[in-house]
Amino acid sequence: MKSMLKGGFAVAIATLTTLSVYSQTPAMNYPETKKVDQVDTYFGTQVSDPYRWLENDTAQEVKEWVEKQNEVTENYLAKIPFRSEIYASIKSVINYEKYSSPVKLGIFYLFNKNDGLQNQSVTYIQKGLEGTEDEFINPNKMSTDGTAAVSILGFSKDKQFIAYGVNESGSDWQRIEVMSLENRTKTSDNLKWVKFSGASWAGEGFYYSRYPEQEDAEQMSKKNEYHQIYYHRMFTEQEEDQLVFQDKQFPLRYYGTQVTEDERYLFIYVSEGTYGTQILYKDLRDPAAEFKTLVKGFSNNFSIVDSRGSKILLLTDLGAANNHLVSVDLDKFNPEKSFKSQMKEVVKENKSLLESVSSAGGKLFLNYLQDVANHVYQYTFEGVLENEILMPAPGTVSGFSGFMDDNEVFYTFTSFTYPPTIYRYDIATKKSFIFRQSKVAFNPEDYTTDQVFYTSKDGTKIPMFLTYKKGMVKDGSNPTLLYGYGGFNVNLTPSFSASRIVFLANGGIFAMANIRGGGEYGDAWHKAGMLEKKQNVFNDFIAAAEYLNKNKYSSPSKLACMGGSNGGLLIGAVINQRPDLFKVAFPQVGVMDMLRFQKFTVGWGWVVEYGSSDKEADFKNLYKYSPLHNITDKSYPATMVSTADHDDRVVPAHSFKYIATLQEHQKGPLPTLIRVDVKAGHGAGKPLTKVMSEYADIYSFLFYNMGITPTFNAK
Repeated sequence: MKSMLKGGFAVAIATLTTLSVYSQTPAMNYPETKKVDQVDTYFGTQVSDPYRWLENDTAQEVKEWVEKQNEVTENYLAKIPFRSEIYASIKSVINYEKYSSPVKLGIFYLFNKNDGLQNQSVTYIQKGLEGTEDEFINPNKMSTDGTAAVSILGFSKDKQFIAYGVNESGSDWQRIEVMSLENRTKTSDNLKWVKFSGASWAGEGFYYSRYPEQEDAEQMSKKNEYHQIYYHRMFTEQEEDQLVFQDKQFPLRYYGTQVTEDERYLFIYVSEGTYGTQILYKDLRDPAAEFKTLVKGFSNNFSIVDSRGSKILLLTDLGAANNHLVSVDLDKFNPEKSFKSQMKEVVKENKSLLESVSSAGGKLFLNYLQDVANHVYQYTFEGVLENEILMPAPGTVSGFSGFMDDNEVFYTFTSFTYPPTIYRYDIATKKSFIFRQSKVAFNPEDYTTDQVFYTSKDGTKIPMFLTYKKGMVKDGSNPTLLYGYGGFNVNLTPSFSASRIVFLANGGIFAMANIRGGGEYGDAWHKAGMLEKKQNVFNDFIAAAEYLNKNKYSSPSKLACMGGSNGGLLIGAVINQRPDLFKVAFPQVGVMDMLRFQKFTVGWGWVVEYGSSDKEADFKNLYKYSPLHNITDKSYPATMVSTADHDDRVVPAHSFKYIATLQEHQKGPLPTLIRVDVKAGHGAGKPLTKVMSEYADIYSFLFYNMGITPTFNAK
């Protein structure tokens, strides 16, 4: 039955009666996918949703459908004659020691290391820079299949304890455990029902974020309401934890915490989605103190950098689209007045995006993004420039954080052909030294990276990086992989991928377009690709493909496109609008149903970015580009959709409904497949064996559908 119109938007009530069964296209023998009579009405527009039943991913019939789809995909991939050789090549080149930048905790240094082919990196500890590396936390021992992953959440101020989160099978849900640095043993502390949390230490414990206790796994997959802040005292049971903050008036808000290094102030970050921040604060010296409002509303982003007594430093885009550093004095702050009227500018906005600010050793480190390459500067707390920390090439830099008493910091530099290199920076002498350098079995001198600027539909200049083997001839015959994201203020910056080497070594061009919707050029760049302006994102990506083809880097028969999450939405929309530009497409863990995304797990948090089908103007905009709802009978590129059964961020239902619809409407001879990872999630923490298998399948599918037989003697 059709849904009834109530209050203007659709109320989806329907019986799932079988209408018909879809069999297969002439080219591929796809699994049968039933269709149901499900029609919703949005502001007078009727929208069919025949694959609604696939939203229930725990149902037995859906599991059976997934198994059959995976079988079809595996049978197709197994027939590619060079698939195993590509996997072996990726495995060979990815087998090198990988390190993270160390964190200095008193006399100890903590860092992650992967020996080469371990599913998860292991956290090591060593005493002094010359000490022995000792295993500290090994997630590979927490599961038999490498699907348990660990993330460091916080350190005690006496530098004796470390809190870390454990995620299993790719889920965003985690438990918090604690290790003693001195004894190198796990404590009795074990906290559940945790999601989107840090560990902000104060006194004998820490503040963390969690949800109310869930009854079972199915409820955990659906209930993400009433986020709360608790305080956990070390060596006590979770039942004894103190509820510090909750707001039952707003069940869908997120709450995060931060405690100043001197443990004087507790801050609570409040968000209603992926953009905009409120901040509350409390003076921890007064046990009876109430929370006060530091920042109201959700119109701007704020992050607290550091403090000196009552003076707080913040990074914000309030009054500065490219961000600036400001301060407020909480002893003089009046919550009844606007934050803007009381803030003082410490470092002014400039033409480049101030991407992040960190502190260590009494200094500030400002990381700017200039034409999508990082530039780092050392400042005093008063905003006086002291030094530019020069990088070896245009690329991406991370690190530079520490404690007030540190005399050194570490940072990591990487680029497309520059494997991650860790540097030690002496704060007093302002000099950098190579600390650890990756040893990858390839020669970076054989490759080059160019940055070009092309023109989008409305005349906007868009930057794009092109990485390829030296000597490449622009004759349109080069296999090219165009990657994009374009949303949520996320910056795509140069990074190294060992698995990409097999593609580049076989004449491939990797192209990364920095399209609007990201934050590469500040808040204006982001807003130009969100809400009603989302089509700009697709136009920018289409213009990138046109540039590559027009300038003979590639051609429609040799061009592939790829994107994940919001980037999966990008690929789905673009191949609907311009399938003629691409031979191969990889929509990964994508947001494909733009009319119902807000109804799944944490999808409601993306309404600030996309809008909501519950509002008429938003519905009209979303309906125009929604990947699921704009598939028509036409010839599509060879498409391999990817998702995972434990993805509780962008639920697999998006990809299930999308591929069922695409298989129904594909009129060309090329395959439209789905690859569903088991015991995996949205991407973070995926075991290395699964990562290698996924990319072996991606490059096999790409080469095979482009009619290219790769060789494997190139490094």
